[in-house]
Amino acid sequence: MIMKKNGSYLVNSNDPNALTMFHHYFEQCFFSTLPKNIKNVLLLCIGTDRSTGDSLGPLVGHQIAGNRYHRIHILGTLENPVHAKNLEETIKGIRLKYPSPFVIALDACLGRHESIGNINISPGPLKPGAGVHKSLPWVGDMHINGVVNTGGFMEYIILQNTRLHVVMKMAEIIAKGLHKHFVRIDGKYALNDISLRVGN
Repeated sequence: MIMKKNGSYLVNSNDPNALTMFHHYFEQCFFSTLPKNIKNVLLLCIGTDRSTGDSLGPLVGHQIAGNRYHRIHILGTLENPVHAKNLEETIKGIRLKYPSPFVIALDACLGRHESIGNINISPGPLKPGAGVHKSLPWVGDMHINGVVNTGGFMEYIILQNTRLHVVMKMAEIIAKGLHKHFVRIDGKYALNDISLRVGN
């Protein structure tokens, strides 16, 4: 694990302790970012199953959407993906449907070769589509992204030719880590209960 200056965390999915580290550092970032008076938590899984490299979000959404949470909502699955064509509409729908939401945005990204397999957990929004030069709105109160392949040239082809194994490995770690965390807070604690803050 590496903690960066901006309060974000990096977990290598190839580390034998990746799941434990993901759960712990997600919790650190979540509770340090979560404001008071939040009524709903939304996991916004961005991507499409039409591209292997861009399927990280829908794969995570698919794996945990079947769980019944009370105040935690999953948007973006293999069946109903959230992607470039419907992202803005989805964001508008969130504002209308869910009062006082805290949005966790999840997306795949491209990076350096040595970064492939890294999972980044960070406060603040992410800008989907930046790796393939798409102009999409910033989204999220915090975000998670997984480096699925190298960037810099022919990004669409790179995403199409990304190894499914790399994406599935990260998706499994993220899905299991998030589910473990969601079970802990959902229906058992108030989302703004300061007694649940890290270190207490």
